[in-house]
Amino acid sequence: MTPKNNELLFCALGGSGEIGMNVNLYGHAGKWVMVDCGVTFADAGFPGIDVILPDLRFIEEQIDNLVGLVLTHGHEDHIGALPYLAEDLGVPLYATPFTAGLIRGKLEEERIDDRVKIKLVEANKAFDVGPFKFTMVPLAHSIPEANGLVIETKSARVFHTGDWKLDATPLIGKPSTPEELRAIGDKGIDVLVCDSTNVFNAEASGSEADVRRGIAETVAKAKGRVLVTSFASNAARIATLGKVAEETGRKLAVAGRSLDRIIRVAQATGYLKDLPNLIDAETAMRLPRNKVLVIATGGQGEPRAALARVAEGTHPIKLDEGDTVIFSSKQIPGNEVAIGRIQNQLAAKGVEMVTEKQAHVHVSGHPGRPELKSMYEWMRPKALIPVHGEMRHLKEQARFGLSNGIAHALVQTDGDIVRLAPNGPEKIGNAPVGRLVLDGDVILPSNGSTINERRRIAVNGQISVGIAVDRNGRAGGTPDVRVQGVPVEEERDAFLEDAIAAASEAMRGAPRDRERLREQVRLAVRRVATRWTGKKPVIDVVVVQV
Repeated sequence: MTPKNNELLFCALGGSGEIGMNVNLYGHAGKWVMVDCGVTFADAGFPGIDVILPDLRFIEEQIDNLVGLVLTHGHEDHIGALPYLAEDLGVPLYATPFTAGLIRGKLEEERIDDRVKIKLVEANKAFDVGPFKFTMVPLAHSIPEANGLVIETKSARVFHTGDWKLDATPLIGKPSTPEELRAIGDKGIDVLVCDSTNVFNAEASGSEADVRRGIAETVAKAKGRVLVTSFASNAARIATLGKVAEETGRKLAVAGRSLDRIIRVAQATGYLKDLPNLIDAETAMRLPRNKVLVIATGGQGEPRAALARVAEGTHPIKLDEGDTVIFSSKQIPGNEVAIGRIQNQLAAKGVEMVTEKQAHVHVSGHPGRPELKSMYEWMRPKALIPVHGEMRHLKEQARFGLSNGIAHALVQTDGDIVRLAPNGPEKIGNAPVGRLVLDGDVILPSNGSTINERRRIAVNGQISVGIAVDRNGRAGGTPDVRVQGVPVEEERDAFLEDAIAAASEAMRGAPRDRERLREQVRLAVRRVATRWTGKKPVIDVVVVQV
């Protein structure tokens, strides 16, 4: 679909109907521009997979019409797919310095930094990307340089919020004032494309300064070592913890590669300049227990992150009875089991744990209802398009926007092509969407044969059967049977005897056609497995000519 000269189109390829993997397209005058290109993280339904990528085939099939990729900020669900997809897109990336620094590090790790062009842009200064005019508008969030976007075309003027909140006392950065945001609305906004994550929250998200007081009070009460876990990208929280360490007389250590990277990029771009000198793990372990504050990754239960290894006792940072772990982040739905596992390990050590339920140790980076209402009043859009949320979030923000005087609200999901102007918003078509998985170094369809086979093996186990045939195709000898993940445990030997007997019987008088022979043996062994276990393992039959 090629956008007409007089229209403005919108299409989400990720992030609408889900939280994470944000990818948005705007189309005008025959061209498309992409806003953000993020990842989401896999759950137990994708064994062996950590990262899920958006399927961009819709825009890849008309790649000559893509003019650029604009990044609102540096969170993984907005930039995480770039190391794997940006080179193939073949267009410049537009980002402010901190976000560009994070992207450049990712591209360097993949050794493609010389093949992807990053164009630095300044906040509040307009820049052109094909037929689109963009202006980055600084907004508060949990990472430096989060920006909303004013997108101007001949057909319409859009304010795309990205991720945002209101914070009158931010510790990092200078978000736009209410007066500056109202001035944008005064020029006329046709469509507000808005973050929906916290639409059910009746209260405003709160200020980072309030969290600083809450964490400081919690740390001051602690008698042993204190470890605080938060999202590595939350540079404002890192700044908070630096101040808390100084106020409570503790030395500051960090544990986690992603924390090291965030601090390095932040300091290179002018942030975290007053962070106290950091100590290493060895020094931290030599100091009195009440003189140490550690920042660590892994608050969402990630198995390879620093906190998981601390809980297991395999990290240089050690925690024991009387120490404290502060979970300074919101539990993401789906991570409950992984987080609970780590908390149980910590509890077994006698470690005290503090979450946002026990103390004011976290604030969200997304807008609650009072903040959304303020943004509506400042922008005064003709229409609202909720994004960045599951269906329940999108529907609720549409209702909330309409109840606060916005004339039109349209709920779209990934793949819906929406005409924003003229005579919009209106759904006019559908784009193919889907998910890709990063499996080791290979990108595959999330619903392809590899992942489906892996799920079957994970659920049912696998049996390998080796049989021999002579040059005339006659089967003979004793089959070799190997079992993995099939629940036979203590009766393994008896099961193998039964499986070998069934395979041998199937071989006798079997056809000389190898495929028919293979299938006959496969079915015979599977019948044995089902009789023994009630499951249907994956059966692989290997025929070897001798």
